[in-house]
Amino acid sequence: MGSDDPVVTDPEFYRVVFENDQVRVLEYRDRPGDRTHPHRHPDTVMYTLSAFRRRISDGARTVDVELPAGTVRWVGAQEHSGENTGDTPTHSIFVELKNGTAGGGAFGPSDS
Repeated sequence: MGSDDPVVTDPEFYRVVFENDQVRVLEYRDRPGDRTHPHRHPDTVMYTLSAFRRRISDGARTVDVELPAGTVRWVGAQEHSGENTGDTPTHSIFVELKNGTAGGGAFGPSDS
């Protein structure tokens, strides 16, 4: 990733906790009122470790999101910025996919 990598744009919020040639796993933490700079995520699986309320903006539109702890959600590739609009800290894990194709592999779709 380049200068739009969230670990580069907002290192105080994002940190890499695992990476290999298939995925990169990010931990995200912020506090109420914190804002991120515009950044990009590839296709990602998000797991919320805490409940939170956020405002996500891609420049053209803004969406308010409120999720409970323990939510797992697919997030398609996108560029956005965010703001913690709630009254609790945010703590989430992002599993960013590096390979855009659905592979076969040991337990993949082709082995069913």
